[in-house]
Amino acid sequence: MRLVLLLLLTLNLYANMKQNMFNLYQNSKYEEVCTIGFDNFNRYKRDEEFISLYAFSCLNSDYIDRLAIPVAMLKFSKEARSNSAYFSVILMQKKLLYHALVDNYDLSKLDLPTTDYVLSRVFELYTQIGLHEPRAFYLFDDPTNKKLKYKLYLVKEGNLSKMVIEEYYDTITIKRHVYW
Repeated sequence: MRLVLLLLLTLNLYANMKQNMFNLYQNSKYEEVCTIGFDNFNRYKRDEEFISLYAFSCLNSDYIDRLAIPVAMLKFSKEARSNSAYFSVILMQKKLLYHALVDNYDLSKLDLPTTDYVLSRVFELYTQIGLHEPRAFYLFDDPTNKKLKYKLYLVKEGNLSKMVIEEYYDTITIKRHVYW
């Protein structure tokens, strides 16, 4: 009887945590969901819904490096594989764009898939510049909405440079994304 009660309590806590994460996600509390998912990942690493919710939350809170493990874990369903491919494209674009900005690596010859995520849009716009001399910053107009603009630049913090993308609507800053 104790075992059954313990099992029911565990299932209820798990269901409540996942529902709580989903509710927080729907209320745009992405960083909180990413943290909860990170703290509980080992317990639910076989649940692809949990992993996807965790990964999308981390993506929306700009914790892109946390996508590496979900990319490897999402493989058992069609939807999971699709999510894995989506996350891997963004992670790769982040690494390549950072490499280009820090090391002056030429991305112009690459033809990669893209996504609707802001980093992907900026990556695509950056690759269209072609071979060029490094700049202090780059300004890009969104090709689908002329009121949207992106500013891309590096910020040096100690031994590490951080890549920053600022989104503007007209002249108003919408969001600032920082990656390293």
